[in-house]
Amino acid sequence: MDSTTAATPHLPASPREHLSSPTTQATLLVQHTMLTAAREYLCDHGFTELLPPIIGPVTDPGARGAKQVDVDYYGHRYKLMTSAILYKQASLTAFDKIFCIAPNVRLEPLETSNTSRHLAEFHQIDVEWAGASREDAMGVAEGVVGHVVRRVVERRAAELEVLGRDADAFADLLSGTAFERRTHEAAVADLHALGHPQSADAEIDWEGEAMLSAKASKPFFLTDYPKGSRGFYDRESDERPGYLRNFDLLAPEGYGELCSGSEREYRYATIVARMRETGENPAKYGWYLQMVREGIPGSAGFGIGLERLTRYVAGLDSVWQASAYPKVPGVVAP
Repeated sequence: MDSTTAATPHLPASPREHLSSPTTQATLLVQHTMLTAAREYLCDHGFTELLPPIIGPVTDPGARGAKQVDVDYYGHRYKLMTSAILYKQASLTAFDKIFCIAPNVRLEPLETSNTSRHLAEFHQIDVEWAGASREDAMGVAEGVVGHVVRRVVERRAAELEVLGRDADAFADLLSGTAFERRTHEAAVADLHALGHPQSADAEIDWEGEAMLSAKASKPFFLTDYPKGSRGFYDRESDERPGYLRNFDLLAPEGYGELCSGSEREYRYATIVARMRETGENPAKYGWYLQMVREGIPGSAGFGIGLERLTRYVAGLDSVWQASAYPKVPGVVAP
């Protein structure tokens, strides 16, 4: 890594130092078991793994504050994927239940380099299920996280010891009781009671997530974000106009968001209207809107940040420690 590394605390001086560290090696072995367990759970529940593209004419516009990366594809301006969401919806024309594990690139604002939870390059465990409800998707997300943690506790005791991660931290998670569900509205009220000025019309900010997370002993869901706080593909509730049929999954102990998901909007006219409401130009989404016009199934799904989940399971200080070749925002690295 170059001299800019010195401005970011605790980063390794070189790839060799990072990869030869007992902490890194233990973390990557834990992550290997997590990936095996996630695939095991999803395949056992009827999901088919697909390999999504990493470049395309358009990508998810919904990453807050992050910039997209353009590439020249034979004279056409393509994007590096920030999320597989559009391709997940399209893939349901082949299979009803799909998942993928793939890299994403988001040029996060420089101020995120010190949040301990942002990378410019990261991986997601993405899931989509045709005909499913938000509650169905939340059940799968809960199942994946529970199975992953159980497998790590069973098979990586030595690595957890190296990392100083007490398996008792997962006692509540593995107790068999369901993850708590609370609304965005209730979370905002909790934060106001704690003296945190959280907007009722926006996503929970990073400091607010950490505050809510610090009070929990196992992961929990936040649901029903206000319309306008998320992308055009999150479906608006018929029962509660102005609110979305979506969710986040937050880890306990102050680790914050692990996962975002929703029921998806699949009606052509509604998607185009939502695009315009959020300042997006529908013309950019030609191939996607053509598929929507021809018919794609209603669905629900989510994406789990692999490095964030690894950070929580391994008990790491920062998300960069969960990557073999970390790309911290603003830091030039191999």
